[in-house]
Parts: sequence; structure tokens; C-alpha cells
Amino acid sequence: MSKKENKRFQDNTRKTAPKRGGKNRRDYGDNYEPRARRPRPQRKEIFLEPEVQVGQDGLEVVAGRNPVMEVLNGERDVERIFIAEGAEGSISKIVAIAREQGVIVDFVPKEKIDAMAPDAKHQGVVAKVSEYKYASMEDVMEKARVSGEDPFLIILDEITDPHNLGAIIRTAECVGAHGVIIPKRRACSLTQTVALSAAGAIEKMPVVQVTNLARTIEDLKKQGIWIGAADMDGENYMTANLTGPIAIVIGNEGKGVGRLVKEKCDFVLSIPMKGTINSLNASNAAAVLMYGIRRARDTK
Repeated sequence: MSKKENKRFQDNTRKTAPKRGGKNRRDYGDNYEPRARRPRPQRKEIFLEPEVQVGQDGLEVVAGRNPVMEVLNGERDVERIFIAEGAEGSISKIVAIAREQGVIVDFVPKEKIDAMAPDAKHQGVVAKVSEYKYASMEDVMEKARVSGEDPFLIILDEITDPHNLGAIIRTAECVGAHGVIIPKRRACSLTQTVALSAAGAIEKMPVVQVTNLARTIEDLKKQGIWIGAADMDGENYMTANLTGPIAIVIGNEGKGVGRLVKEKCDFVLSIPMKGTINSLNASNAAAVLMYGIRRARDTK
């Protein structure tokens, strides 16, 4: 069939045939008014905040040069900075500020940075940031002065278990200690797990983080504070003089108090063992000694 024979292509029918949809004046007459179009809704741009990355140690991971610079210049406590080996440019400024603030800087292979911040453009640098703010030694001494008591401090030598750290902070708050001192290296920091184990005490007990425990002990001794280390070969804590300004040192869960730290202490305290097991958990040992000091203070 040719186009001339097909009605769809004949002039007399094609001009009057309605268009598909039937929405024109020719189909509905001269009184036809087209329906006003609905305005298109404006597209709203949604900006999602980046998900906070938390490492296995419970510390927030801040990735990228500008974000790391911001936390260094802010109010939050930066635990440690990791920089990819060979990174250049503004990295030198980050290193300078970190070292000025006493923040530990580690140069590591880029693969480790990738593993620490897998979903971020880290630019060769990440920082581990604590969610909780540390106190200063001045804060601890001020708390002792306000309480009207001699300073009562707990020094932790490389406690690595966050549950132990949280339990010790909780007990320290319960016995009325004035502060807990922890090292920056090879030790647990203030994390969410520590906060949960401390059951709210982390907000009330000042925790001081220091670079060198041995030097800190020397400074405390100059202020008239007696330092006692918890160890198996010491004096029975039940017969020892635990009055006056005092700090007790609790050692690592496995190896105990380090040799250098122990040498700086004034005396050694031990807890008598009557069972077949010859040692207590670090947080349990700390609790026994802390309540020994509390008893000595309340009965003098």
C-alpha cells in the first residue's frame, strides 16, 4: 500500500486528526484552556557529615592535612600522629606543631596509613584523637588543696587493658584520690571502653598524661610526695606507713613496674597472698592499696 492510498497520509484526514494525547485547541474547540503546569520541586542538596572513624583502640581517627592541623590547633587532645614515609610539603609544619605540643609523631609505611583510614583521603597523615580531655598536674594539686588533704595520686606504668584503666579510675574516684597519671607511650589512653568501665568516674577524676614517668616521679618527690611501687618483694601494705602526701605506682599487667620507674620510688608495697595464685589483677591490686591508704588517712 502506498502512502497516497493510506488514510493516515491523506491531507483531508491528517489535518483534522487529533494528536496523541488530545491536548490541543483543535481537539477541544476555541474554549480550550491548557492546564497550568505544576512547578517542578527544587532539588534539595543533602550534605552528609562524614562518618566518624574509630580505630580498634577506641580513639577517633582524623585523616588529612587540614583536619589534622585543625585538631592540633583546637581544644581536643591529640594522642599520636602517623605520617607516611616520604611525605613532603605541609607535613613539616604539622610535625613542628606536634613536637612543640609534645605529641608523639610516628613515620610509618603508607600502607599502614591506608589501613588506619581506609575510606578517607588522608594525604599521608592521620591523627589519633581522644574523646576525653586530659587534666594538668596543676589541676590535680588544686583538687588536693581544695579537699584539705595531702595529695593522693595513682601512677600507672604501662597499663594496656582499657577495662583495667577504667576500673582503676573508678576506684580512685571512690576512695577520694586526687588524680591518676598515665604515660603517653605503650599504655592505654582515654577511650570509650575506658569511660564505660569507669562508669562515669572519668568525668570527675583528673587524668594526667605525661611523656616520661620517671621524670614525673622526680618532680613529685621535689614537691614532698612519697612514691610507693606495688611489687611482690615489698613491705606488707597493712603494716606500712601510708599517711601523708603519697602516690602509688601500679605496674603493667604482665611485667609489673618497670625497673627505671621502680628505682625512682621511695619504697615498695606488697599485698600478702595466701592462695595458690601469687598475683592479683592490676585493677584489683590498685583497689586494695588505695583503700589501704584511705583507711590510714581516716584512722590516723
